[in-house]
Amino acid sequence: MVLSKTSSESDVSVHSTFASRYVRTSLPRFEMSENSIPKEAAFQIINDELMLDGNPRLNLASFVTTWMEPECDKLMMDSINKNYVDMDEYPVTTELQNRCVNMIARLFNAPLEEKETAIGVGTVGSSEAIMLAGLAFKRIWQNKRKAEGKPYDKPNIVTGANVQVCWEKFANYFEVELKEVKLREGYYVMDPVKAVEMVDENTICVAAILGSTLNGEFEDVKLLNDLLIEKNKQTGWNTPIHVDAASGGFIAPFLYPELEWDFRLPLVKSINVSGHKYGLVYAGIGWVIWRTKQDLPEELIFHINYLGADQPTFTLNFSKGSSQVIAQYYQLIRLGYEGYRNVMENCRENAIVLREGLEKTGRFNIVSKDEGVPLVAFSLKDNSRHNEFEVSETLRRFGWIVPAYTMPADAQHVTVLRVVIREDFSRTLAERLVLDIVKVLHELDTLPARLSAKLEEVKLVKNGKKSELEVQREVTNYWKKFVLARKALVC
Repeated sequence: MVLSKTSSESDVSVHSTFASRYVRTSLPRFEMSENSIPKEAAFQIINDELMLDGNPRLNLASFVTTWMEPECDKLMMDSINKNYVDMDEYPVTTELQNRCVNMIARLFNAPLEEKETAIGVGTVGSSEAIMLAGLAFKRIWQNKRKAEGKPYDKPNIVTGANVQVCWEKFANYFEVELKEVKLREGYYVMDPVKAVEMVDENTICVAAILGSTLNGEFEDVKLLNDLLIEKNKQTGWNTPIHVDAASGGFIAPFLYPELEWDFRLPLVKSINVSGHKYGLVYAGIGWVIWRTKQDLPEELIFHINYLGADQPTFTLNFSKGSSQVIAQYYQLIRLGYEGYRNVMENCRENAIVLREGLEKTGRFNIVSKDEGVPLVAFSLKDNSRHNEFEVSETLRRFGWIVPAYTMPADAQHVTVLRVVIREDFSRTLAERLVLDIVKVLHELDTLPARLSAKLEEVKLVKNGKKSELEVQREVTNYWKKFVLARKALVC
């Protein structure tokens, strides 16, 4: 969803040079035209405008898949007119979804017998998956509190301050307090010790992240599980864990198979993963898997029969396309363990190439970790003249979209750049990006510091001087506001 606004009150028409072969009349921009236009003109008008979009392959800010094989593209187009919710009409598509759920559940080591069916559902993405998992935790906690005759009106979730915005949405939309473990410089994920200290009798779950959006790092779910088991023994609360594996769920099983983060840990009751990230499917598919049937309250499942047969459903959306479900099944059977492992190993190797190239410049500190999502997060060693936001803005001239952002509380003074390594980001592109970053640095070095005036302004205080940390925080906030002001507000 985009919160829309008009860029210019006078610019109310849409024009296209090549569409003039088919139509000469300009179109109103913000209301439907009175008459139809030729299909060729409609295509050309839209195609011309889309040329100004960025190249998805060069969008290094996004974790979302931007390339699939032509055979899968064809399968998706052939099924684009199927409404997935109509399970009676499209039973094979429903069967493919169930196969995906079972494959992913076993990938995450769900405690299933040989012929036992896994509990899970396909979603539009990890945001919907997290909403569903959170609702299940909230309802289980409320039912338990009601049975004990205790108040059930103040549920909370414990997370790190590095959680993705979908957790804030869940807390806001479904009236759950979000208790965040603050970060600190050099440690940009949730501290399990501090997280367990924040757990109380109203905590419906602790949410751990397998692959932080900020720097790709895996949180220590094993340590969290062990600490929480001890606290549960002392208190009798039985607080569970949800793992947000949106980015890392399709990475860890292939790169780090011995890492314990999934259903091998007894307190992990549900896991979400984004099929459209390292599941290697185009945007629009996520998955949420529950440990057992008991972890998904039956009362949250609706049964409908007005589409032809009794159908259980647990989603926030109703109608949705079948294409992404079919594409996920294609990738799972096409690649198998061997294929996914090859893709993830290649991504990791390309991340190493990029990291080593940046280190050789001598200008950057690497913030990301060796173990985690294949990405490189880095910051300037010296940003007194030019900062990460300026590097990000200048790189756009070369076509690269590399985000610059500040860390959450209490590390707001730290600014980083991040490059996500996807399957379609080759070693050649990694080497090219390093060369372009070096060009940007040389160019910025020859320019007068754009921040010099601002630096002087923030240094002038009534007592004389501010600390370097205070100056850096104010400069970072200044540029953060500057960059945000130039972007449309999206959610």
